[in-house]
Amino acid sequence: MPDESNFNTIDTDIPEIKDGEVLVRSVYISVDPYMRGRMSDAKSYAEPYKVGEPIIGGIVGQVMASKNTRFEVNSYVEGRMEWAEYNVSNGSNIRRLKPELAPVSTALHVLGMPGLTAYFGLLHIGQPKEGETVVISGASGAVGTIVGQIAKLKGCRVVGIAGSAEKCEFLTNELGFDAAINYKTTANLFEALKDACPNGVDIYFDNVGGSVTDNVMKLINFQSRIIICGQISQYNLDKPEMGPRVMDKLLKTSSLMKGFIVSDFAEHNKEGLVNLTKWVQEGKITYRENIVEGFENTIDAFLGLFRGENIGKQLVKVADE
Repeated sequence: MPDESNFNTIDTDIPEIKDGEVLVRSVYISVDPYMRGRMSDAKSYAEPYKVGEPIIGGIVGQVMASKNTRFEVNSYVEGRMEWAEYNVSNGSNIRRLKPELAPVSTALHVLGMPGLTAYFGLLHIGQPKEGETVVISGASGAVGTIVGQIAKLKGCRVVGIAGSAEKCEFLTNELGFDAAINYKTTANLFEALKDACPNGVDIYFDNVGGSVTDNVMKLINFQSRIIICGQISQYNLDKPEMGPRVMDKLLKTSSLMKGFIVSDFAEHNKEGLVNLTKWVQEGKITYRENIVEGFENTIDAFLGLFRGENIGKQLVKVADE
């Protein structure tokens, strides 16, 4: 588990921009579980962060100075930039936002990477059908909340697994999940899942891994789809946790288990953003933001992800819009 001693905060001058560049003042900083994986030099889908260099992540910011004709001063942008109060960009790593469509902060969750992750994982891999049962672990997070709501739009029974009574009430009372299970207080998770999924599990959207997933796998149906999006229960372990082997279950049920990252579907980003924006504007998808104030609290907000402190999307508000 990382702690604050693994990070340094550095004061530098705000750089001057050159032709083709823009100066972006951070307004919201996204903290995400996947960043923990990039703090390891183990082989993965992305290069690890380099020790002594700034962390890169999702930022929504305002253009304060521009020598790039594509970006006007005071316009809002989103992109992958340094955890910093100000960034300089040549425009290749940012996109313009339209505040009239939705609050700019949504570009870091429901109308950004987490929303697209939910959209592609469930619809392109899971391919839900009306009447099927969808189970989501880490269901109260930025991705899980959107997965569940899309599944409901597709006519599925939706069961969420989360880590507190408050989170479970949010899933059922505010987001319309059919059932929610608090894995931390449930005496027998398998029995609770069996009660919540009387017809078994057709789609499992896994954000957590570990023993939670072991129990869900016992209930998968014929030709079920298991979508591996995250494994947050494993990220801070000294060595991998041992568990049941699932190949026999996959074989006997002719099921699919597939891992993915959102960039696998980059060619479909426009489709995903158009549909997600439409659903948000129509009120068919809602969201919650857990906002921590102050750039100096960015590290604590990130660490809070692994303490289970957030409901919905965890953001740091650096400056006023």
